[in-house]
Amino acid sequence: MLDIKDLTKIYGTQHAVDNISFSVGKGEIAGFLGPNGAGKSTTMKMATCFIPPTAGTIKVGDYDVEEQSMEVRKLVGYLPEHNPLYLDMYVHEYLQFVGSLYDIKGAKLKSAVIDAVDRVGLQIEQNKKIGALSKGYRQRVGLASALLHDPQVLILDEPTTGLDPNQIVEIRQVIKNIGKEKTVVFSSHIMQEVQAICDRVIIINRGKIVADGTLSELKKENKEGQLLTISFAEAINEQLFKGLKGLVYFKNIGNYTYEIKASPTADLRAPILEIVSAEKLNLLSLAQKENSLESIFQELTQAK
Repeated sequence: MLDIKDLTKIYGTQHAVDNISFSVGKGEIAGFLGPNGAGKSTTMKMATCFIPPTAGTIKVGDYDVEEQSMEVRKLVGYLPEHNPLYLDMYVHEYLQFVGSLYDIKGAKLKSAVIDAVDRVGLQIEQNKKIGALSKGYRQRVGLASALLHDPQVLILDEPTTGLDPNQIVEIRQVIKNIGKEKTVVFSSHIMQEVQAICDRVIIINRGKIVADGTLSELKKENKEGQLLTISFAEAINEQLFKGLKGLVYFKNIGNYTYEIKASPTADLRAPILEIVSAEKLNLLSLAQKENSLESIFQELTQAK
C-alpha cells in the first residue's frame, strides 16, 4: 500500500533524505528507525503530503502524493511527532471536527467517533477538554483522530510519547490489531517497543537506508563482535586485559564492572578466564550480551 522509490529531499545543500526506496504492504507493521536528524520525520511528512519531495515518487495504493494528494489523504492516517491539538475543544467535539474534514456526517460520524474512542482507550476522559488531559491522553486523542476515517495506511511518528508503562502496553496492542488489516509505518526511539510491535525494521541514517529486514534477518546480516560484561568484587588492573588478541575495547562502566567488545572473529571468554585464574582475581560474573536491535542500531548509525 505504501511504495517509495528514489525519494530525495534537499534543503539548501543538505540531503535530508537521499535517494531512498522501500515498500510496506497491507497487513505489515514496519518500524522506521534512525537517530535524530536522520530523515525519518521528513520522509513521513512527504508520505502524508505535508511537504513535497525534491525527487522520486511516493504512492499510497494507486495514488501519487504529488499528483493525487487529496486521494492520498483519504487513505492515510497520520500522527506526527508533535501532536497538534485544539486544547480548548472537548475530546468528542474535536473528533467530530476532524471527522467533518473527511466529510464524515451524521450517524456515520457519531459511530466513527465512538469506535475511535473505544479503540484507543479514551472512554474515561472523552467528556473533558483536551487542555485538561495529561500528555498521554492527548497522545491518545491524536491517535484516535488518525484512525477516525478508517485509513488504509497509518503513519505514526513516536506514537507512545508521554504514555505511562500501562498505556504503552495498551497502545501497542491497538497498533498490532490495526496492523493485521492495514499498512502501518511506526517510528520510535524505544527499541523494545519496535521489537514488540513490528514485523520488519527499516533503519535510516544521514538520509540513507542502511538496513531493511526482519529482526532475525538483521541479526544475521550484522554479525558484530562479541559483547561481554564482566564484574569483580574489587578494583583490578585493567591493563591485564587490554592486550588480548581480538579486543576492540575494554570499558569501565562502574561498580567494578566492565564492558568488553571483541572483533567478529574472536571469542574472548576463555582468554579472560585464564587471566582471572592466573591473577587470582575475585570474579563475580561474566556474561555475553545478545546481538540486540539496540546494538545493531548503534553499529549502523554511530559516527565512524
